[in-house]
Amino acid sequence: MLHHLRGTLVEKTPTHVVVECGGLGYFIHISLTTFGQLPDGGEVKLLLHPVYREDAQLLFGFASELEREVFLMLNSVSGVGASTARVILSTLRPEEALSVVANGDSGSLQRIKGIGAKTAQRIVVDVRDKAVKLGASSPLSASGPSARHEALEALLVLGFARPAVEKALSALAAEAADANVEDLIKRALARL
Repeated sequence: MLHHLRGTLVEKTPTHVVVECGGLGYFIHISLTTFGQLPDGGEVKLLLHPVYREDAQLLFGFASELEREVFLMLNSVSGVGASTARVILSTLRPEEALSVVANGDSGSLQRIKGIGAKTAQRIVVDVRDKAVKLGASSPLSASGPSARHEALEALLVLGFARPAVEKALSALAAEAADANVEDLIKRALARL
């Protein structure tokens, strides 16, 4: 099983990179999250996950262990393949994806290209517990998924649009990691 690859970055695009290692060039599929964390050249290290199909052998690369874990979690859902998991991680950062799934927010998943209502619900139902466990060490869940979820629900009841509320709460995740529900609501209101 392949775990990681360290080599020279030869080509970098938003969907893939080519890394030369030991004279071989490896074509590795990446998300936009990983794309944004890679330098434009030089030596890089990518965590890997191979996908073997009848017609192809694919490598998916990740800049962080958390992103790989979220990818594997999403890929374990029936009907969600590696490409769909990559699209989700290109739209949401790993911490955001964990938060969305842990909070049961299938609406946010449905806004991602290629994710329908049934698939979004299946993701939430199948891996919600895993997302809560994985999220335990992520910055978003430091205030607890329930505190963030309660703040989200309260702001929605006040009439704010879900995308604006989610954006405000996501922005607060790093700076207000230990905030309780009331603090999250007050800080989010200042941003809305």
